[in-house]
Amino acid sequence: MHVLLVEDDAVLADGIARILRAQDMAVDVVNNGNDADSVLIRSEIAVMVLDIGLPGIDGFEVVRRLRARGSSLPVLLLTARDAIQDRVHGLEVGADDYLVKPFATPELVARLKALVRRSTAKPAELQVGGLSLDMFAKRVRINDQPIELSVREWAVLEYLIQQASRVVSKQQIIDAILPWGENLTLNAVEVYVSRIRLKIANAGVVIRTIRGFGYMLEKADE
Repeated sequence: MHVLLVEDDAVLADGIARILRAQDMAVDVVNNGNDADSVLIRSEIAVMVLDIGLPGIDGFEVVRRLRARGSSLPVLLLTARDAIQDRVHGLEVGADDYLVKPFATPELVARLKALVRRSTAKPAELQVGGLSLDMFAKRVRINDQPIELSVREWAVLEYLIQQASRVVSKQQIIDAILPWGENLTLNAVEVYVSRIRLKIANAGVVIRTIRGFGYMLEKADE
């Protein structure tokens, strides 16, 4: 169980890391929001323990970017006892649970294990119509026949199917598929969507253009 701990209080971070490692968890520790965002983009993490008040981008922004990329990674917020609005806002932007400081360490461990159990129960395959995505193997099939996609095409299609029947903007797609700091133009998104449309033409699925808003993937008969 790989945990990302994001906490700028060095003493508290060290104490939490020791507790989790004693439970046979692998723990990466970072002390600011920008580093947390970078780790989340490039590493496989099972669950994140996230303080709200951080140098750089704050905990809310870390969660917002994570969810914008289409990630369902479980997030446990650490909040101050009197910060009720922070807890509410954290849940609204996409956190899964929160723990009030100071907290009992057995409760921290139990909550993390519960979050991971719930997340791993999710299906490893996403399907709309005859189109299916194997999220672990990174493979796409149409009616059980494999098709080839580039890395960027896969990323765009993965995000669209995760948001199936919802309208997403080109900028949301860019935010979801690119590491922070890389560049991708709105026109490039149009090109990837156009290529994907051709490749999934026989899947019983369409990517509709919603003028002025963006795109929506749905079954063709909808």
